[in-house]
Amino acid sequence: MIDIYSKGEYPSNVLSNFYPNAFDIDGVKCCSMESFLQSLKYKNIRRQIEVCAIDAKSAKRNAGAKKWFKKQVLWWKGKKYKRNSEEYQNLLKRAYDELLKAPDFFKALKDSGNNILTHSIGNQNPKKTILTEKEFCDFLTKLREEIKLDNRR
Repeated sequence: MIDIYSKGEYPSNVLSNFYPNAFDIDGVKCCSMESFLQSLKYKNIRRQIEVCAIDAKSAKRNAGAKKWFKKQVLWWKGKKYKRNSEEYQNLLKRAYDELLKAPDFFKALKDSGNNILTHSIGNQNPKKTILTEKEFCDFLTKLREEIKLDNRR
């Protein structure tokens, strides 16, 4: 079992959303998955791009006070997403697919082997978090399965 945590040992730390695994999505450079996730709290596209460009801790600190959960609405590049929608899940899937292109992330995910992935400090309530522990671990587990099925990697 691997409990994913930014201050954990490899590969746990590299799989964390706070690790500086840079990736691009829809032409926007994201310093980390956490930066991308925090940017979703902003309706303003320019502000989203700024948040994506900063480190994970700063992004979390800057976006932490946003009350997105009152309306359960998030934003990406001018498009509104209901937190509990399939559209939102598809956006997250696209982001994790892009993150897989980050070499350190790819290697850490591959190196996690067949271990069960957990995130014990993650929130379970989708009404209070942008990404639940289950969603997070499910995305990583599915990506890992895709890596195993793709012999080219």
